[in-house]
Amino acid sequence: MSRGESPTLRKRRLVSELRRLREASGLTIEDVGERLECSASKISRIETGRVGVTPRDVRDMLTAYDADPALLDELVQLARQARRKAWWDAFGDIAPGKYVGLEADAERVRTYQGLMVPGLLQCESYTRALIADVSPGSSASEVDRRIELRRARQALLDEDPPLRLHAVVDEAALRRLVGGPAVMAEQLAKLSEMGERENLTIPVIPFTAGAYSAMDSPFVLLSFSDEQDRDVVYLETTRNEVYLEQASEVLRYAEMFSRLATAALDAGESAALVGRVARELS
Repeated sequence: MSRGESPTLRKRRLVSELRRLREASGLTIEDVGERLECSASKISRIETGRVGVTPRDVRDMLTAYDADPALLDELVQLARQARRKAWWDAFGDIAPGKYVGLEADAERVRTYQGLMVPGLLQCESYTRALIADVSPGSSASEVDRRIELRRARQALLDEDPPLRLHAVVDEAALRRLVGGPAVMAEQLAKLSEMGERENLTIPVIPFTAGAYSAMDSPFVLLSFSDEQDRDVVYLETTRNEVYLEQASEVLRYAEMFSRLATAALDAGESAALVGRVARELS
């Protein structure tokens, strides 16, 4: 599935356009619900992407908005494409499918992690140890499926063109002995290897930097190749996941990421720090 063509991004485009067209028609959510003889909450859930939208829903909504017939046909077709299955749907019980879909569509990912190595950069032994400690109740089959999903996501870094990843990591993530010294040695070796790739930037914020913006709040900022697809911020909590798409919110996190990148060591210094921590384990 080519980048930018997955059901996740197509659904995002669709619901954004449905909301724009409703607002342009001067109708409220309540007005639409009344015209279509359905609840206003259904329209709201469609526009926020919390539920799927059928081609018939799209046709009914656009008819209510007096939309151009050509546009109506185009969005009905987009609704059909948005309902197609993607490879990550098979992992919906262990991972947020929306995030994995957005990541698969992204051209560039900027992320900050303070306590652990970002998932796209983890070696298998590190991932297994992390799951064992964070989710001790996971069955062997579930752990294997999580590893399989992680491997599929990491393949994005090898596509043509590859996903561009800029991951700011705190020194704490390098020194935390996830799985013990042997596992961390393998993980640090992987970081050193990946840090040499052109599509990867992995600066480290050293302990000597002191306190800094967002040090307790990991986040991911996803950007897409098509200008119509706005950047989105992803925040993961222990209870749920949050997606921020308002321009002001995205700008705030983009500026925060810039400050993090400034606080971090440059490429050479970051590689040297990773190497130094690795040698301390031997």
